[in-house]
Amino acid sequence: MHIDELKTPALLLDLDILESNLAWMQKKANSFGVVLRPHIKTHKCIEIASRQRQLGARGITVSTFFEAEYFADQGFDDITWAFPIPLVYVPAAVKLAQAITFRVVVDSLEAIEHLNRECQAVGARIHIWLKVDCGYHRAGVDPLSPLAVDLVRLLSEQSVFEFDGVLSHSGHAYAGKSGAEILAAANQERSVMSEFATRLRSRGYRVPGVSIGSTPCMVVINNLDGVTEVRPGNYCFFDQTMVALGVCRVADCAVTVLASVISHQKGSSHFLTDAGALALSKDGGPGHVAREIGMGGIYEDYQLARLNPHIHLRTLSQEHGKISADEPKIIEGKFPVGSTVRILENHSCLTVAHFDEYNVVRGYDVVDHWKIARGRS
Repeated sequence: MHIDELKTPALLLDLDILESNLAWMQKKANSFGVVLRPHIKTHKCIEIASRQRQLGARGITVSTFFEAEYFADQGFDDITWAFPIPLVYVPAAVKLAQAITFRVVVDSLEAIEHLNRECQAVGARIHIWLKVDCGYHRAGVDPLSPLAVDLVRLLSEQSVFEFDGVLSHSGHAYAGKSGAEILAAANQERSVMSEFATRLRSRGYRVPGVSIGSTPCMVVINNLDGVTEVRPGNYCFFDQTMVALGVCRVADCAVTVLASVISHQKGSSHFLTDAGALALSKDGGPGHVAREIGMGGIYEDYQLARLNPHIHLRTLSQEHGKISADEPKIIEGKFPVGSTVRILENHSCLTVAHFDEYNVVRGYDVVDHWKIARGRS
């Protein structure tokens, strides 16, 4: 099947680019001697996770309990839920931990107490990471605070816990304006986490692991001393945000959205497509480095990995995407109703979450369809 035969909006996954990205990140992790535990929230797909595992990834990272259960049912038996555990999920998490190696994340006394009570009640053990704020200031304990040490003591003392170590996410790297600023965030995360682990060990605590990660940091990092594990996710696809940050090239972006032109009035400086917010999300991208990024890039030539600099996806409503030109003559006689455009999304993780399947392509031919596991539980 040719991609022009697909109903739109359609999610396209370039298999050759995907496989190149997966191999590249595994090779980089191997070169540092660290475990790659990829975050599958980006792709939510068994076929992709299986490829990551075959290349050498050890375990996976998830962002929802639905993902954990789904991938466990498909034979993945070492899963980290890298999200401060909602207390309502404690019984279910402990139950899953009796079937597979399931690792949860905490940054509060309340979560530790709930997990301890549940494990004691059912006679179970569970693996736990302590979430640490490495500079992102979204979640995690301050590694310099007394609370951080108190929580490590509790995690180490309770017989029902297997303390895995300390874990962070360098999300502030996305605020970088240059490769140098992203590298600074990466080095900050590494140093904060390795120094915290060293302090804990000097107090007699066993800290088996130091887990860090974000795709921008892993792309630029050149020193992972003191780190045992990395958890990037977006690297499998990349997206327009990563291009704007200088993390990758357009040619490295594996996922695109195919949309149909549904309205184009004569003399107008814009036309409409059927890919709206429920296909692309409303992630505005890194406006701090690329003010004209819009809501997604429009390919001028996919094979040459070239975006059109004169037309921009400006606004999204639920099912409509408005693509505007710098001036009407640029699109005059082009993009007629019924034609298609290929869009490079700002945020691949959010875009994928709006679709049920990938149309796996080589060139312009659809070679397979892969299910996307999306849902809540």
